[in-house]
Amino acid sequence: TNLQSNKFDRILETMAESVAETVASTVASTVAETGKDYGDKKTGGIAWAGSLVGSKNPNNLGYRYSTASKRYRTSGQDDLENGIRDLPKNIQIQFRNRKGEDLAETLDIPTNSTIDDLNALVHSLLEDTDDSGKVPYSFYAKVLKNGVEDDVEVVMSLAEMLQNELTISTETVLNLVYQPLAVFRVRPVTRCTDTLPGHTEAVLHVQYSPDGRMLASGGGDTTVRFWDVYTATPKHTCKEHKNHVLCTSWSPDGVRFVSADKNGVLIVWDPTKGTSTGKHIKAHRQYITSLAWEPMHRNASCDRLATASKDTTCKIWNVRTQSLLRTLSGHTDSVEAVKWGGEELLYTASRDRTIKVWNADRGILVRTLVGHGHRINTLALSSDYVLRTGPFDHKCLKFSTKEEAHAAAVKKYEEFSEKQGQERLVSGSDDFTLFIWNPKESKHPIKRLTGHQQAVNHIAFSPDGRYFASASFDKKTKIWNGFSGDFLVTLTGHVGSVYQVAWSGDSRYLVTASKDSTAKLWEIPSGKRAKETLPGHADEVYALDWSPNGGSVATGSKDRTIKIWKH
Repeated sequence: TNLQSNKFDRILETMAESVAETVASTVASTVAETGKDYGDKKTGGIAWAGSLVGSKNPNNLGYRYSTASKRYRTSGQDDLENGIRDLPKNIQIQFRNRKGEDLAETLDIPTNSTIDDLNALVHSLLEDTDDSGKVPYSFYAKVLKNGVEDDVEVVMSLAEMLQNELTISTETVLNLVYQPLAVFRVRPVTRCTDTLPGHTEAVLHVQYSPDGRMLASGGGDTTVRFWDVYTATPKHTCKEHKNHVLCTSWSPDGVRFVSADKNGVLIVWDPTKGTSTGKHIKAHRQYITSLAWEPMHRNASCDRLATASKDTTCKIWNVRTQSLLRTLSGHTDSVEAVKWGGEELLYTASRDRTIKVWNADRGILVRTLVGHGHRINTLALSSDYVLRTGPFDHKCLKFSTKEEAHAAAVKKYEEFSEKQGQERLVSGSDDFTLFIWNPKESKHPIKRLTGHQQAVNHIAFSPDGRYFASASFDKKTKIWNGFSGDFLVTLTGHVGSVYQVAWSGDSRYLVTASKDSTAKLWEIPSGKRAKETLPGHADEVYALDWSPNGGSVATGSKDRTIKIWKH
């Protein structure tokens, strides 16, 4: 038996040696013929595939060729599965402005070009040689998502964007839309410099004047107070309201200030004297929910005001003559918000789940926007910031005449609308959703925005219109693309409902106020985590505003104090 076993082993060894010699000679001849090394990982190899004994196929030599795609995963395949792709060294791009006008011819540039490189290129093409006054730009690529064209911002470099957006082809010309940014930079607020006591009940509203020189507040103690921003001292305390002050607003020229209370009474104030002008106006049967001034570029006198109320109506007043000009009726429930747009349109949002678009001059209904499934809480316009600040900017210029201020406001709005195009409207509701609309053109929404898990209570567009932020009772703030409505990022950190948001004048920072007694500072669009937490209040933070000149942030709280925050 042992002799038979040894004999069988010798036979197997002999066969294995002969097969090995055959494989080696075949590999050598194949390499010589094809010039390919089949032992290379990237091109494949030769593997044993037969049986030493008992083969039914006499032509089966016991080996097979394998291809790289079967035996080995190439680095390209691994990268593709991981969301990474090989990029060419250069890519062809075409610069365009928001109007769709091409800037120069198609350019061939390195794929790893950064934002600074793209800015330098645009400046050279625009022949902008003044280094001190060069305007920085942001860049957007057009991407098809689910059959709809959207904008994707280039945040760091072209290469990073191309890796994140695998649907963008590197074999065709990439259209890049450039948009001007703010020339000035606002410094982030990091510390509390002043605490302003005085109110005897919760502070419900704080608002800076359009030039940023004064601060006004209103609250549950029925008073309106004016403060000097530079010295952080009280200037005037006005005690003419008989009930909670529910909403306040500065006129775009900074000459008038209005406040409305729970009794439906409207009072117009002279901020420099701290006295009311004329009689108190019994504007509505029930409490007033929202106020909106006519933009200064449309009315140099800044004397027309819209009020919205729980009594289902919206009224337009001349506050100088204290006369009622129009009553806009049509809603079937409380009107929660009113906005006066830059193109003669006025927008009202109601608990009846509709938004109505009115011609403010003629007082007629233009269209009704339907889509929300629950009461609408808030509205925001892409032009809110430029309409609120009127002729003023970060330079804090003073104007000697009304005509000069009006001309500055007209110029400022024209420049803004030239960059932005059509005015956009965003609405937020108790149905947890937002809608973005182009109300001048269509009654249908551009997009329905989902993601919040509780009611949306405040929305604000960035001053440059590129983003808007939504605050919700779900403790989250979300940032969205201001043109397409695309979701960008969720800001998490608050442990209580987020009540309000406010943007810095250069659109780089956002401040949020919360039920958790803190405010938080975020860098946009990059920061998912708060850059700074602003603690100090002893109770819920209801009110929030960032000075138009960028100097400071004011917060008002249930603890009855106002705090001023600076860099």
